[in-house]
Amino acid sequence: MEQRTVGVLGAGQLGRMFVEAASRLNVQVRLLDVGDTAPAKQINYAPNAEGSGSEHVDGSFVDPQKIRQLASKVDILTIEIEHVNAQQLQQVLDEKLVDAVHPLPSTIALIQDKYAQKVHLSERGLPLADYIAVGPEEVTASSDAAVTSKAQERSVAEAGSAFGYPLMLKSRTQAYDGKGNFVVKSPEQAAEAVAALGGGKRGLYAEKWAPFEREIAVMVVRSATGEVRAYPAVETVHRDSICHTVHAPLRVPDAGVERRAREIAQQAVATFGGAGVFGVEMFQMPGGQLLINEIAPRPHNSGHYTIEATETSQYENHLRAILGMPLGSTALKVPSAAMINILGLADSDKDAEAVAKTLAPAAVSLDVPGATCHLYGKAGCRKGRKMGHITIVGQSDAQVRERLAIVDRALDEATELAKTGAKLPKRLTLAGVSDEAAAVASSSKAGGAAGAAKTKSAADFSHPQPLVGIIMGSDSDLPVMLPAAEILKKFNVPFELTIVSAHRTPDRMRTYARSAPARGLRAIIAGAGGAAHLPGMVAAQTALPVIGVPVKGSVLDGVDSLHSIVQMPRGIPVASVAINNSTNAALLAIRILGAADPSYLEKMQAYMDEMEDEVNGKIQRLGEQGWDYVVKK
Repeated sequence: MEQRTVGVLGAGQLGRMFVEAASRLNVQVRLLDVGDTAPAKQINYAPNAEGSGSEHVDGSFVDPQKIRQLASKVDILTIEIEHVNAQQLQQVLDEKLVDAVHPLPSTIALIQDKYAQKVHLSERGLPLADYIAVGPEEVTASSDAAVTSKAQERSVAEAGSAFGYPLMLKSRTQAYDGKGNFVVKSPEQAAEAVAALGGGKRGLYAEKWAPFEREIAVMVVRSATGEVRAYPAVETVHRDSICHTVHAPLRVPDAGVERRAREIAQQAVATFGGAGVFGVEMFQMPGGQLLINEIAPRPHNSGHYTIEATETSQYENHLRAILGMPLGSTALKVPSAAMINILGLADSDKDAEAVAKTLAPAAVSLDVPGATCHLYGKAGCRKGRKMGHITIVGQSDAQVRERLAIVDRALDEATELAKTGAKLPKRLTLAGVSDEAAAVASSSKAGGAAGAAKTKSAADFSHPQPLVGIIMGSDSDLPVMLPAAEILKKFNVPFELTIVSAHRTPDRMRTYARSAPARGLRAIIAGAGGAAHLPGMVAAQTALPVIGVPVKGSVLDGVDSLHSIVQMPRGIPVASVAINNSTNAALLAIRILGAADPSYLEKMQAYMDEMEDEVNGKIQRLGEQGWDYVVKK
């Protein structure tokens, strides 16, 4: 289908996943990196014509001669890491040794210098934290490091006067995964900070401290003709300045945050030349303001989830973009997803079990539904080295979080074992996980145990990732609404239960209704008595299905509430159940969930079968005991 060959500078884990995507489209890929066992080279067989060697290039992706050697073998060049020789790529392009380089070498060079990147984005009106150059704007190999260092120290003090403390001091180049950053907490730390970031041998800049609420990332694919498409915004959670987990889609009360994040990311990527996937990292500030942190001109760690969770992965879309193919859909194909990184927990030369401990979460994940393990084929282990990742998908945020927690617990335990030097228990090894899975599969008790009801606790009524919201105007309605909670608990549906008054807390009601979809809710059960405005007013503020429960009052026996709920005007639908029957409201909500998640339909059918069996049992007893049975009951 595609006759052109793609050359990639870099053959690490990103290149490996790019090669996987290319292989499905029969696209030939040639790689430039050191060694024959780099992660991407391991899975990309490319013998030369003589059969005596490989078409891949062994060498550094900053070596001009090696880049030219790769260019001689391919039609299009791209990158899996931005720390390449952009000047040589431009020369290769100018000499027409290849048809194209994506993204453009000028884009790569611009993004390599994070200060220049800030200036570029700022000049185009994109939101950033305040920043300032530190010391000389140009630091070269011939610059006097001692002179530069002193100038940078003075500039740090000036930045502190302008921005206050703490402030973030950053290296302009070679900064990633938390490297190249220094938190300056006082003027006295200026010299220490400059020394830690190159001692005058690298250009620096300072940023005003951004006390963000969460970190957000958006992957954007850009075609050679300038079309841009954004993937869903996701939340990234970092440990030690390295991405630990990613949660998709972004769940925040204000639905506008996700939309604005995608818009800002698309606007930013549209300012760069060339095609491919870009990773845009942002801070969400108090009040919902978004600030761009930095941009990567390549597939990104925060986009790994797209392999299992979206209609077209970031790697396939990168390939499509640089080859001029139609861009693929960036939409989620599952309701919820997460990704967790696997980083080296110890050095192989110091701990014989370093690899086994590091891969313990991977072993455990093999028995977690919805989990897909990606290992990168790296030999040995170093602490902090990226060794793999695990993607987890599911029908709800709650389900994904529960599955993720299993893997995360294994990681935490393995981390502690690596710190103490203790031996890895068998249950955290592949053999142990396999034995346990086999034992569960053969146990006749396994099915019953899985569906056992949990002990009642306050958490049952305020799940952090609810699918159903149960609301009422007053705690006096609680006795009527509790049966709905018990039914949802019986079906293992995550829910929240709270008070929202249409009359006494109208602002809270509006916020609750409008934020519900963005928070992951899929149905709302609203109990109301008397005037019973709550179900209708909530339905007027949200696109989610709303089920009203008429609450019996002291005057009109709930008929007034029922009439109020069922008399909604055209265009504002509200379902209603019988007076005081929140049980049916919960059952209807579960059926609504079942339209997208067959597991709830299966549970509903089992529930209906139980009711039928119960009635058949009564019929049998009535036939055996006669009318006397009814009297006794």
